[in-house]
Amino acid sequence: MNLLEIKSFTDVITKGAAEKGETEMVIMGDERVTWAEMHRRAGRVANALAAEGVGSQDRVAYIDKNAIEYFEIVFGSGFRNAVTVAVNWRLAPPEMAYIVNNSEARVLIVHEEFAEHLAAFEGDLEHVTRIVVIGDAGSHVGYADWRDAHDDAAEVLPSGDDDVGMQLYTSGTTGLPKGAQLTNSNFQALFESVDWNMDDDSRNMAIMPLFHIAGSGWALFGMANGATTIMMRELDPVAALQLIEAEACTHAIFVPAVLQFFLMVPSDGIDLSSMKYIAYGASPITEDVLVKSMEQFGCEYFQVYAMTETCGGGTTLPPEDHDPGGPRQHLLRSAGKPIRGMEMKIIDPDTGDTLPDGEVGEVWMRHGGNMKGYWKMPEETAKTMPGDGWLRTGDAAYMEDGYLYIHDRVKDMIISGGENVYPAEIENALMAHEGIADVAVIGVPDERWGEVGKALVILVPDVELTPDEILAYARERLAGFKVPKTVDFVEAIPRNPSGKILKRELRDPYWEGHERKVH
Repeated sequence: MNLLEIKSFTDVITKGAAEKGETEMVIMGDERVTWAEMHRRAGRVANALAAEGVGSQDRVAYIDKNAIEYFEIVFGSGFRNAVTVAVNWRLAPPEMAYIVNNSEARVLIVHEEFAEHLAAFEGDLEHVTRIVVIGDAGSHVGYADWRDAHDDAAEVLPSGDDDVGMQLYTSGTTGLPKGAQLTNSNFQALFESVDWNMDDDSRNMAIMPLFHIAGSGWALFGMANGATTIMMRELDPVAALQLIEAEACTHAIFVPAVLQFFLMVPSDGIDLSSMKYIAYGASPITEDVLVKSMEQFGCEYFQVYAMTETCGGGTTLPPEDHDPGGPRQHLLRSAGKPIRGMEMKIIDPDTGDTLPDGEVGEVWMRHGGNMKGYWKMPEETAKTMPGDGWLRTGDAAYMEDGYLYIHDRVKDMIISGGENVYPAEIENALMAHEGIADVAVIGVPDERWGEVGKALVILVPDVELTPDEILAYARERLAGFKVPKTVDFVEAIPRNPSGKILKRELRDPYWEGHERKVH
């Protein structure tokens, strides 16, 4: 398939079906779906959405783990020029409800596995007029019946480059998730700017969560190249390694924590020789894990540094720069060079000046993949996108000989196992506890997850709470990956004159001896 001809998700499936027909497109478990069959299913989904009144740029929400149905919905929504909103299935019910409501989704498609979540927030839904359940539907309509009640042939509504195709939510520094609007032109720029060496013969493993750009974006890139996509519902390290052998996978993307899991499980006797390229990113990786992983798979590696807001494009450290023990070994500490067409500069956050090589400042990026903006959050959009096409990453880094070196974070975000976690969201949840007078959440090093949250808590006088009680309170209100790993009780939390918590002062003792202030 010719990437230059792909202008929308609709083009991916219509051109793929025309060119590849009854060859396999997606494989998951025992189900093997051809390009033509996916096109037929997408047409039925489009007609079902039309019957629900879904039109151009309306939102369609999806809550499930990785599933073939997700792509039926992506392409079916594409025919309607509608926008898919994949909700993080690890979230707590109130968090799910916020995203569905904020997106103003008219249709919600949810798996029966999340029936209890749905029951908890269904009464709070503000815009949804139809709930469709994959599996046992209970009192709702079942997905297969809903889809298959319609014909294959569907009207394709016109779409433009600036129309949104996908809305992925990121946690917010204010504590509220933000919907990053990714347009047709954003995906065009991604497809045209990265060299991930896929073609019609590639067998692309897509096991990262589809609510992440590393999951959905990676899979769609492979599909746009005509690759066969091999999926897993959720990560099982041993099963994933076995799947690579069984399906002769050639390409994959993993977060560093997954590469570390692979090193911890028995893999003797599993043939991994089909793998040609592994991309890794979403969080920093230790050189030890990287080198051992390269030995385990024996294929070429490239690092990707990017954001949801940049549609998954940023920098790449190519295979030739992965040279452990060689003259280019020092480059393993870098995040690589900007992708084709990417402009990047390091800005002094205090003065706004562009800094020279070697000086640490905030990374700004300008590229066609930069999002349209945050859905209905103009103030947050203005903070992140100051104008003239630039996007502020919030990451502190420096440039040297064209390579980017991540140093720290300007904002307080914690990256734990590839998941973005914002302390403000956790702090807001914990401060609702009547026994907590003040709290600060910071990221501290962790060998398995890179870093994890630690809550520093001041109790209300004469109140007695244990760390376990505080963590249990957090689990009722937050997704599990956001809950701090530990709680420490402190007498004071340092703040500046305006009341802002001095996070760096709190973090520094835990990161002493680490070259970077991110793990």
